[in-house]
Amino acid sequence: MLSRRLLRVKVIKALFGHLKSDATNMLASEKTLLASIDKTYDLYFQLMALIVEVRRYAESRLETARHKKLPTYEDLNPNTKFVENKVITLLASSETINGYLAAHKLGWSQYPELIKTLYTHFQASDAFRQYMENPSRSFSEDKALVEQFYRNELEDSEELESVLEEQSILWNDDLGFALTMVVRTLSNLRAASAEVKVLPKFKSEEDLAFVKTLFEKVLVNYDRTQHAIERFTSNWDVDRIAFMDYLILATAVAELTSCPDIPVKVTLDEYIEIAKYYSGPGSSVFINGVLDKLVTALTDEGEIRKTGRGLI
Repeated sequence: MLSRRLLRVKVIKALFGHLKSDATNMLASEKTLLASIDKTYDLYFQLMALIVEVRRYAESRLETARHKKLPTYEDLNPNTKFVENKVITLLASSETINGYLAAHKLGWSQYPELIKTLYTHFQASDAFRQYMENPSRSFSEDKALVEQFYRNELEDSEELESVLEEQSILWNDDLGFALTMVVRTLSNLRAASAEVKVLPKFKSEEDLAFVKTLFEKVLVNYDRTQHAIERFTSNWDVDRIAFMDYLILATAVAELTSCPDIPVKVTLDEYIEIAKYYSGPGSSVFINGVLDKLVTALTDEGEIRKTGRGLI
């Protein structure tokens, strides 16, 4: 399922787009936010189909070699361990995955050069070579190879990055999150599995409510929150505080005051980590300092009220 970290990032990006474009229709911007979340879930399925396409390319190479005019012994008796990988076979035959891909018009058929490049790189890796040289054929070994593909071959692939950007402007930023979901799905597979158990989009309906609450609360209370933030940034040149820092702080405040079941420490840790990746150098230290002061003040003023076991 999509992590709360990703959902927080999506909210902040949607807020950035809404405020920077001077949009006035909050519901329309919220709809765009939810569509971006749907696209990340699309990417999850699109990536699970990628290793299937790579295997299909490998099969075509073996078939071409067999039909050479003067085939060698190796051409006629190839190592078929990769093309017979049981985990890839399970992914390829999954009705759940194939049904989703068909319903959302996803796939890799228009990108044969990418598939060729990914196979060539993967085939040259130590993990692939060791896998092919090992005569044993176990489900765990097959799964380990596929996990290696998703862990090591994709996140830094410039060719994949280029194709993803062509398919959706949202996907490059989401690649790491989607790859984590794929690896988690693979780790749950067993030799006895008859179908791939895909992850749900949300862990629960509470996640969707969480997204909407954050987005709406930040916008509705934006001016008020900005005044609260300015109380604790008096020693800073306000014009030099990055807009993204303001957004991160405002979203953190919305979560602190509107999500009584989320511990304060969790909220602080999450937004400090987000600042490390999505704001400027030193922003996480700045945000950490301001949030500490905000938490103390908002708690004293009764704005932060936590409920539930261990939170009161």
